[in-house]
Amino acid sequence: MFTLPVFNCDGKEIESIKLDEKVFSDKILTSPIYQAIRQYRAGQRSGLAATKTRGEVSGGGKKPWKQKGTGRARVGSIRSPLWRHGGVVFGPHPRDFSFSIPRNIKTVALRNAVSAKAAESRLVVVDGFQVPNPKTKDVVKILQNLKAFRPGKKVLVVVSEIDKNLRLACANLRIVKLDLPARINTYDVLVADRVIATKAALKELTKRIG
Repeated sequence: MFTLPVFNCDGKEIESIKLDEKVFSDKILTSPIYQAIRQYRAGQRSGLAATKTRGEVSGGGKKPWKQKGTGRARVGSIRSPLWRHGGVVFGPHPRDFSFSIPRNIKTVALRNAVSAKAAESRLVVVDGFQVPNPKTKDVVKILQNLKAFRPGKKVLVVVSEIDKNLRLACANLRIVKLDLPARINTYDVLVADRVIATKAALKELTKRIG
């Protein structure tokens, strides 16, 4: 069973909590994580690559010369794929790369991803995560107190409620992603160097993945 310290915004340990052993485990299953990541990244693909066939290229409606008698090869259109400025054969067209996987696989994947962060001591629990003013420096100071601010390293902050000040304070920080327990996914957890969760958010997340 994992026992994690709980910090305040000043980086001081104020208590400790025990994670539910029915939810969190040190035995990580990589197969559901792989499926969830693959499904998420496929859904992010835009699939906008496009080419025009001979029927879509502008021009070429008239037969350039008669079928027989000229000594040249028969041609029906100057937009033939064999010609310069002609259409493209078997080129890419806009498509949807997304696919679905069972919901329970997503749940198991997220559960294992969070468990992995806890096992690596990269899951930080705080009693609260609020800023009095919408200032980026206030968020940076909290992250520095929690030893989670590292240039180039992403941080996932999970709170039970996002107020206006916190949203504006995190807006200019590219390395920080602010989200709710109901919306985070396996990819967000894995790409983050540190996952910071409030006690209330961790409770909601445990209920979701349990």
